[in-house]
Amino acid sequence: MTVPELAELLHETALHHDAYEKTHEQHDWWDWYAAYLSARLDEADSAAAVQAANRYMDDVLHIAPT
Repeated sequence: MTVPELAELLHETALHHDAYEKTHEQHDWWDWYAAYLSARLDEADSAAAVQAANRYMDDVLHIAPT
């Protein structure tokens, strides 16, 4: 992956994380980012990556909705 490709993926991740951040209790952003990036690098589309990151945060880290 090139630096510009990685930068674009991080930007995409930030945009998708915003919705989760606004609807859940305080958490470490890097946990959501790691789950999302892992899914995207495993070739999931962005919608599936959002679901994977949300599931990780909710089921593994027990971050509650606000």
